[in-house]
Amino acid sequence: MPARIGMPRAEGPWTMAPDLPSRLIPTLALGLALAAGPVVSAVAAPAPPAAVPGAPVGSKTGLPLPRYASLKTDRVNLREGPSKDHRTLWVFQRAGLPVEIVAEFETWRRIRDSEGTEGWVLHSLLSGRRTSIVTATRAGGKGDGKGDNKGEAKAETSLYARADDASAEEARLQAGVIGSVKSCTGTWCRVVVALPQKRGDVDGYVRQERLWGVYPYEKVE
Repeated sequence: MPARIGMPRAEGPWTMAPDLPSRLIPTLALGLALAAGPVVSAVAAPAPPAAVPGAPVGSKTGLPLPRYASLKTDRVNLREGPSKDHRTLWVFQRAGLPVEIVAEFETWRRIRDSEGTEGWVLHSLLSGRRTSIVTATRAGGKGDGKGDNKGEAKAETSLYARADDASAEEARLQAGVIGSVKSCTGTWCRVVVALPQKRGDVDGYVRQERLWGVYPYEKVE
């Protein structure tokens, strides 16, 4: 699970962030920026926006919206609005966590995490380095077909030596494991994952549909 502090949920050890004062600043520029940056659903888009001519782009960067990025530091405040005057909703505590940028306003970016939580962070706390997080799969969904029992949730996915289900299995990855994305073909992604039990980084291939942080069929080079 991504390490963070915030409003409690059924799972996760985080706690309530301090109730900091909030001061909303309704400006015309902010309204226009929010209108120009559509918020997409928690379900990943069928294709990366960069591949669609005329797709929405950020008002400050000119880069496509939405797009994936990652957290640069081990402590990132997720705020209610694009200003330090706004209340802190969450505190992320894991560098490299993949997030999706869905809007821009001056030096602020509105982001969404893999669980659908949204808020604003300073752009300087984000990195263009692509990372991904392994998602959970339940019986009946698309998985790697190994070790499934009917009616049970599948807690792990395979990291293969090659982009082939028949190749050697380098490791079994639990849901929530974060890896650095090196490349994706649209079907498979090559990722590097730090696994304590392996005493170092493990390089291998995961089916793209099992990762959050890359779009379906997206190619990464």
